Amino acid sequence: MTGTRGTRRRPRGRPLLLAAVPTAFLGLFFLWPLVRVLGRGLGVDATPLAPLWDVARDPRTHEVVAFTAGQAVASTVLTLAVGLPVAGVLARYRFRGRQVLEAATLVPFVLPTVVVGSAFVALLGRLAPVVDLRGTTWAILLAHVFFNVSVVVRTVGGLWRHLDEAPLLAARTLGAGPLRAFREVTLPRLRPAIMAASAVVFLFTFTSFGVVLILGGPGRSTIEVEIHRATAQLLDLRTAAALSVLQLLAVVATLGLYDRSRRHQAARPLARTATTARPVRGVRARLAVGGAVALLATVQGVPLLALGERALRVGDGWGLDHFRTLGRPTREAVLSVVPAEAVVNSLAIATVATLLALAVGTSAAVTAVSGGRVGRLMDGALMLPLGTSAVTLGLGLLLAFRTGPFAGRGAVLLVPVAQALVAVPFVVRTLLPVLRAIDRRLREAAATLGAPPRRVWREVDLPIVSRAGLVAAGFSFAVTIGEFGATIFVARASQPTIPVAIHRALGLPGEVNLGRAMALSVLLALITGTVVLLIDRIRVGQVGRF
Repeated sequence: MTGTRGTRRRPRGRPLLLAAVPTAFLGLFFLWPLVRVLGRGLGVDATPLAPLWDVARDPRTHEVVAFTAGQAVASTVLTLAVGLPVAGVLARYRFRGRQVLEAATLVPFVLPTVVVGSAFVALLGRLAPVVDLRGTTWAILLAHVFFNVSVVVRTVGGLWRHLDEAPLLAARTLGAGPLRAFREVTLPRLRPAIMAASAVVFLFTFTSFGVVLILGGPGRSTIEVEIHRATAQLLDLRTAAALSVLQLLAVVATLGLYDRSRRHQAARPLARTATTARPVRGVRARLAVGGAVALLATVQGVPLLALGERALRVGDGWGLDHFRTLGRPTREAVLSVVPAEAVVNSLAIATVATLLALAVGTSAAVTAVSGGRVGRLMDGALMLPLGTSAVTLGLGLLLAFRTGPFAGRGAVLLVPVAQALVAVPFVVRTLLPVLRAIDRRLREAAATLGAPPRRVWREVDLPIVSRAGLVAAGFSFAVTIGEFGATIFVARASQPTIPVAIHRALGLPGEVNLGRAMALSVLLALITGTVVLLIDRIRVGQVGRF
């Protein structure tokens, strides 16, 4: 009875102690910077709402907001146009290579934004003699489609493959053609998933930073890019903070729409079978599968091939010259920093950020799984950084720690902190399902035999969650090494990461800088891709699935 009572008391005492780590981290490095942004943007320290009112009246703001919303809507529509046919094929047909094709749709989504920007710089350069899209809105839209097709395929396709086909077959029996049956039977049942996917894509494209910064021309600035411009070029933190407040309001509204769509989707009846996919038979089915493969190869494969080709092109020939120059300085070196140093910086910072994210995320996940009010609050609080743009996070850290131990030389410590903020929610979401699946009777049996709580965790919980922990670590490393939006605000000029070095190289003239940017982009893509493949090999079931 003593051991049983001990296990009953443990959820009340341990969560409070474990919650101290993520609570302190979230309060110091997320809530306080966010308060600083809101205070500066709303004019709490001076005339209330004056900065927000001034920015809202500025014609430049109207142009930026209109372009931000317009390109986000256009990107969402184009992504749906590409993603829905692919989702339908993957959901309805079984064919050799389907899993590989589905996995391939995910690769662009996990690539860092600067890699995607470099890929489209290379592709648009190749297309320039035929059609010059460089610096146009079309360049941004195509890059956004490249990024977000997997969101539609995963979200809509996940529901589509489990829909009961009986109502569709009944409509066909009553004389409805394929198009009418889809429009009047299947489409209404898919609408919640389509709305949820649209909300996510809109959110990603509305808060797009790296892609717009690299591919957009002078007159194509989103709110994110304008925040960076006001901070880095104009040193106008007041305007930057006010723009961040406007963006936060739009993000909150979009997240509300997504949550509503997700609840409606959960209420939909599904087929009892695991999947409703059928073999490919007939000319129409073969054309559908072939068209989906060709569409994905064009939209997602061609830009990556263009990136690799441009990194290997040297004059009129081919070679590894651009890769060799990464290890030695030249007159054209980016801010006199050897690009190889940026690689070392990124690996070191991403490692520290991963360890920090694991420490905070594991404590938060254990607290959340314990249940009770503390657990529920922790589960929701750690998702807040995921709904806040990286640029806002970076600006908040810059405002909150302009003085003190994180100023000056100490500013280098903010880089892994900023990256860990982005990675912690993924650690929590990876560990929570495993922790919740552990049979509580195992813990109670160990406690009954006299094991103290620490030993119960070490000998019961830890062996079970260790593989999920490796997945969480890999996911965190992949996210942090390519993080750009927050890092560009807090990284020191003399210690750039790979994404920052790529951005700087793309902004400088000359073949050497362009070649180095492409070589660094390929290197970063290989690192990210390798980590993702390792995650896929060690994960179990759905744990760690992107």
